[in-house]
Amino acid sequence: MKNFENNETTPARRGLRGLLVLFASIILTAATVAVASPAQAQSRVPGIDVSHWQGSINWSSVRSDGIQWAYIKATEGTSYKDPRFNTNYPAAYYADVIRGAYHFARPNASSGSAQANYFASNGGAWSADDRTLPGVLDIEHNPSGSMCYGLSATQMRSWILGFYNTYKSRTGRDVVIYTTASWWNTCTGSWTGMASRSPLWIAHWGVSSPTLPAGWRNTTWTFWQYTSTGSVSGISGNVDRNYFNGSRSRLLALANDTP
Repeated sequence: MKNFENNETTPARRGLRGLLVLFASIILTAATVAVASPAQAQSRVPGIDVSHWQGSINWSSVRSDGIQWAYIKATEGTSYKDPRFNTNYPAAYYADVIRGAYHFARPNASSGSAQANYFASNGGAWSADDRTLPGVLDIEHNPSGSMCYGLSATQMRSWILGFYNTYKSRTGRDVVIYTTASWWNTCTGSWTGMASRSPLWIAHWGVSSPTLPAGWRNTTWTFWQYTSTGSVSGISGNVDRNYFNGSRSRLLALANDTP
């Protein structure tokens, strides 16, 4: 370590050194402000999605771990309601987590309109309260049968449109569509008709940028589920991790249906 007490310095050199220190301080301060810019720091807002599979959740710990929003499973088909929805939904709200509900589609079981009504009546409703996101139609690979639920591309388009129209009639909001590019392009015939109506929640794990389905390629994703093996304080085991594509202020704008 240098011993600066033994250095001989003339008044001129001391003055020059002082100016250099001041100049360096100004540059450092400006750089610090730039790094701390809220727009840069929150260009992607972290969130999760959960169901009864996550068990008991400590939502205060979830929020303290930086999670700002969550989608919570409400319903499936026209006869199933997630057993932990009534606990998770208000608990997230009171922990200051902006939350919404999602419906797992069963297009082979009943009409899109019937399932939208069931969803809206059992957790999928909406209110402008700073904490409620529009509902989600989770439509993806059939977990227990043919990929497209036995429907043709034309039939699947009609099913989705029926769900969308009924949900909007019930809530006044455009339903968010959760899907994958491969499922959407295969089972709807690369339909572009929903991109102008519904925000997209794309599932694509283990990549730096998600592949988008037909239609949304000319816009962008609103939510991105980027892993199914994430971890969050307050939740035991794996949990889906997601991003919202924007700042918290834009997330609140989506929640409250404001510009």
